Amino acid sequence: MQIKPQMVEAVLFFNERGICKEMLFPEFEAVLDGVVNLREFADQQMRAAYVLIDPRLLIRAAVFFYIDFNDDGSADQGWNIPLRNLAERTGRGPDLGAGPIRLACRSQCPVSWHQMHLWDPSLGSENNTLSLLVERVKRNQLGLLVEEEAPPVVPAERLQMVAEDAWYARDPAKAAAAKRSEALEQEQRQKAALLIKQQRQRITNLERQRDEDVARLRETADAQRQQLQAEIATLQQRLQQQIELNGSLHAQMVEQAEAFQKAREEMSGQLRTLEKNGRIEVSAARDQFEHEAQARIAAAIAEYKEQVSIRDVELAYRNELDAQLEEEIHRLTLERDELAARSGDKILEQLAQAGVVFMAYHPGAGHLTIALADIARYQANPLAYVAAKCAVSEEQYRQWLEHYQQPSCVARLPSGERCAIPLDKIDSPSRFVIGHSNCCARHRTENRQRTGS
Repeated sequence: MQIKPQMVEAVLFFNERGICKEMLFPEFEAVLDGVVNLREFADQQMRAAYVLIDPRLLIRAAVFFYIDFNDDGSADQGWNIPLRNLAERTGRGPDLGAGPIRLACRSQCPVSWHQMHLWDPSLGSENNTLSLLVERVKRNQLGLLVEEEAPPVVPAERLQMVAEDAWYARDPAKAAAAKRSEALEQEQRQKAALLIKQQRQRITNLERQRDEDVARLRETADAQRQQLQAEIATLQQRLQQQIELNGSLHAQMVEQAEAFQKAREEMSGQLRTLEKNGRIEVSAARDQFEHEAQARIAAAIAEYKEQVSIRDVELAYRNELDAQLEEEIHRLTLERDELAARSGDKILEQLAQAGVVFMAYHPGAGHLTIALADIARYQANPLAYVAAKCAVSEEQYRQWLEHYQQPSCVARLPSGERCAIPLDKIDSPSRFVIGHSNCCARHRTENRQRTGS
């Protein structure tokens, strides 16, 4: 019995140089199940392509996706992209020899939440990803069965084929409406993708500019702080030198005073010797000695006092300058912190000026557009902000929200349990009445009787 060629699924892996590995889809499923590990891809995120190959080795569908591998070469257990489903539901791509293929990539993904796990192939003249796939499949290194004899080809001038969307009998009005809806949806999707890409690029540029400004401010503040610290160290060194100089001058003054005292004692001895020779000479010598000694001592004391006062003035100036430098360092630190704190507000203002709208969804109010001036009030108390938008009190909106999420009676039974009888849901907070809308008929009657009594 001869085996006929069939459609085959395969997975090919890419690196910087091109296609580095290829395997049949059952082998890829074995990798996903942990039966086989690919140690050459250990601790890497690899680009891969799922391809559907017909018996003539022509590609009919392609899905370009990412897959992560652990340190031991095993596939990430959380990977769960439905490759076959994406290949069946995606849109058309270029013609690779068997008509337009089904192509799923980041820019053309039928399931939005899988878009971040896909990548776009390179379509340039150099390193064209699709050309690499076609060339590798033609080599048939996987050993696929190839259809030897192709069916007779009908000449193009005799070939008549309706559009793909008209292969089945349909209502012409519905077909036209579906075609217009599909075109409109495709246009809106392309516009939204382009807008999201532009906004992401703008946000990236703003964040990079903010980081550069903060880094520049930090560098300036660090440079100024280092300069001021160097000046403080220099002044402290000079102050220490002045203190040492004052100490040495004081020691010299003490030594000179001791020398004067010693000289005075020597001269006193001489005076006592002269007293023996005559009272007049002794008296004159004594007066002269006392006068000279007092003059010399007074001159020395005045000189040293003047030097000490000069050093005290210089010391006071250094202390005042140190205090000013400390205040300047504190002020620059506060300015740096303030600039770093205000950088976030500047980014919000720049985003608002660039046309970015801040929007939040709340039940009962729908999608609210929040002005930049109301951001702080909204962050402080979102419920109060939404209640004001709905023209109700915060307590009424909070109880309505509880009723909206669980429309049942909130009254308490004698046992302490909640009544919890299902109620009709009130869709609008303004039509919600506390004690009436969130209570069943029996508890509403009890409340009314209590109120009447």
